[in-house]
Amino acid sequence: MHQRWLRSLFRRRMLTIFLLLVQVWFLIRIVTDGSQFSQRFSHLLTLISIAAVLYIVSRKDKGAYKTAWSILILSVPLFGGFLYLLSTVQASKWRFSKNVRHTQEKAKALYDSSGSCYVTAMEQLPQHRTQIRYLEHFSGFPIYADTETHYLTPGEKKLEAMLTELERAERYIFMEYFIVQEGVMWDSILRILKRKAAQGVKVRLLYDDMGCFLTLPKDYPKQLKRYGIECAVFNPFRPVLTVKQNNRDHRKITVIDGKVAFTGGINLADEYINAIEKHGHWKDAAIMLKGRAAWSFTLMFLQMWELCTHVDEPYERFAPWREEACDIRAEGYVQPYADSPMDEENVGEHVYLQIINGAKDYVYINTPYLIVDDSVLSALCLAAKSGVDVRIVTPHRWDKWLVHMTTRSYYRELVKAGVKIYEYTSGFIHAKTFVSDDQIATVGTTNLDFRSLYLHYECGTVLYKCSSVMEVKEDFMQTLHLCQPITEQECSANLMLRLLQDILRLFAPLM
Repeated sequence: MHQRWLRSLFRRRMLTIFLLLVQVWFLIRIVTDGSQFSQRFSHLLTLISIAAVLYIVSRKDKGAYKTAWSILILSVPLFGGFLYLLSTVQASKWRFSKNVRHTQEKAKALYDSSGSCYVTAMEQLPQHRTQIRYLEHFSGFPIYADTETHYLTPGEKKLEAMLTELERAERYIFMEYFIVQEGVMWDSILRILKRKAAQGVKVRLLYDDMGCFLTLPKDYPKQLKRYGIECAVFNPFRPVLTVKQNNRDHRKITVIDGKVAFTGGINLADEYINAIEKHGHWKDAAIMLKGRAAWSFTLMFLQMWELCTHVDEPYERFAPWREEACDIRAEGYVQPYADSPMDEENVGEHVYLQIINGAKDYVYINTPYLIVDDSVLSALCLAAKSGVDVRIVTPHRWDKWLVHMTTRSYYRELVKAGVKIYEYTSGFIHAKTFVSDDQIATVGTTNLDFRSLYLHYECGTVLYKCSSVMEVKEDFMQTLHLCQPITEQECSANLMLRLLQDILRLFAPLM
């Protein structure tokens, strides 16, 4: 049975790739067949490329994107402009953007319903007012008290905590993940989901089709439906030559009854709990919230669910604490946030920049990738030059060679400015955490790369003076014992390698 499923999956994926290659071949044949039509079509494509470059230069956009697209288009003028049009001028993308705005407006008034404590937080956290104000007043994500936080690392601890909380579900379980793969982790979760669905608990699973391209069969939603589990797929992969597929749902969310929520870097696959070895020991991190702040993640899920299912339902019927008071009391404040590529607001990047720019003593960062634009790079260098202890841990064992080489291209500039870079030698570090000054931390899904910061749907939570802040710091310091520091001498690679890295860095926004 398992072998038949693998063969079916392989055939479907190979057919998709074949159809994409046919479209590429067809375009190349049109341009190169030497006919009069071919020549006219080539001239048209060249004019489109020139117009596209002029348009890109005039746009209010990241400089790195402008440079990468302009170089790409001018390098291959016959196809570059056409490729750019495919990635931007799409009616389906505009319709989706309109639907995103609709769900955001629908949820906006409900975020506060769980009880924001904006005034109190602004009084008690004066050094973080800009972050709090930006997220609540501009981005629409309230700050909450009455929320327990539990920092969970590595993935084995998250799984243990999640299984315990899933067993306690009474009304609903919502799960949204980039990768879901059958194995020890997912099978142990699925057993509980089946039982809970049979008991009348509403169970919903949302996964990204690209993330699960090689891990789940096409009919998986139908399989889950037999167990009473609702399932939806984000942005199904189509065999059509379009760059729309760039926008993926990279979030990792589990919400239980609107009272408990999990997020962080951990997907639902066995490498994340070290049940199998993929790139050595898999170092990852998650955060569990119990209390009022979990409602924000409920709304994030419901918005994405509506986008995928096109079912307009009242979000407020899932609100917790309607017939009972929230009995959670905890120190500190919690401010969950989400990011969407359908608007011009890079929330994840701005959260990171606020932490870096506000650091007085230190800022410690875990990230699997380090491919950033000038604003983040300048902020890191300026903080280090100003005497802030800036440390960044990245993987030593890579999962994508080109991405790893591009990450290393940033080391020279950062180390020269005083930033301390470390590579995790025991395996692959997939955690996305920031911690600063024993006061503030964030745990989420956003990598320090262009795809996460500008192209994907992401989420995370900012922690202010919670007990978990120090847990994030302590975990970072313990991780350093399993890392090797990067020296300035190591950054002085041979000339050919440096040239390769510089070229890769030019095209980093398109990776």
